[in-house]
Amino acid sequence: MTQHTPPIASVVVPAFNVATTIEETLIALQEQTLQNFEILVIDDGSTDQTSEVVKPFLGDPRLRYIRQANRGLAGARNTGISAAKSSYIGFCDADDLWTPDKLRLHVKHLSDAPTVGVSYSGSILIDDAGAPLGVAQSPKLGGITAADILKRNPVGNGSAFVLRRAALDDIAYQTPGADQRLSYFDESFRQSEDIEFWLRLALSTDWDFAGIAGHHTLYRVAKGGLSAHTERQLASWENVIAKLRPLDPEFFAAHECAARAYQLRYLARRAVSGDDGRAAISFLARAYSASKEPLWAEPNKSISTGLAAVFTLIFGINPMTVLSTLRTRPIH
Repeated sequence: MTQHTPPIASVVVPAFNVATTIEETLIALQEQTLQNFEILVIDDGSTDQTSEVVKPFLGDPRLRYIRQANRGLAGARNTGISAAKSSYIGFCDADDLWTPDKLRLHVKHLSDAPTVGVSYSGSILIDDAGAPLGVAQSPKLGGITAADILKRNPVGNGSAFVLRRAALDDIAYQTPGADQRLSYFDESFRQSEDIEFWLRLALSTDWDFAGIAGHHTLYRVAKGGLSAHTERQLASWENVIAKLRPLDPEFFAAHECAARAYQLRYLARRAVSGDDGRAAISFLARAYSASKEPLWAEPNKSISTGLAAVFTLIFGINPMTVLSTLRTRPIH
């Protein structure tokens, strides 16, 4: 890309105290097969060595480094969107990785499908060391409705999607008292900002959500954060529902209870991953009290979650950890 060639796409990398992982993230982005793009690292007030790790990458003319006072993930994304120079904008958290073809495939998808505002793909979950956890996010790829987004969030995670700037422009709003700054993600949410964004886009615009085949994101799941703050996460989700309910009261009346059940079942799996069987059982009980839909709509996942919760409660450890240990144990 020469100085006078506008980038086809922009990739925003929100970064907060990610000195141990951002080098690997940036290398993966530099190795994208689509080369005519820009990388915007938004340092959200890091207090570690993040800036020092990024410094050697500044020789790449495609990369821009922007430092700001801490505004949270939503605020870092908003800064990146405002600074981006292209019509397609992707996001890769600074502890996640992209496969080499990811950006090219999403740009082609959006270029070929003018009604699609959000393009996403499946993800492989990895641990702190970058090793696959044996778990994948394999979302529904087509026919996505607002109800799908509320209940199952097919987009999956914050590094799985690339979207069209025109879709962002349709939901931009001016932040009160913020020097006329436009917001896209709601900075009042420090959790659940993704689902608030997707739902607001789905309920207030006509843009389609659609996925591409394959698992093109490596999504890092930190062991220490698997079960932490699940009640806070639930409270944040409830705040999203309360904020957006006035947009379409009939929609929420029809789908809110089932969506709450799915959310609670998800938190049960988070608790299992964190070896907290008691919390997992509690979340499941609350889930099926809210709605039985997950039991008949996704019986296999509901049953496996229940069995994993009981196993964890009895033995104090996630069964997937046991299976992983058995797979890697040397045979004598």
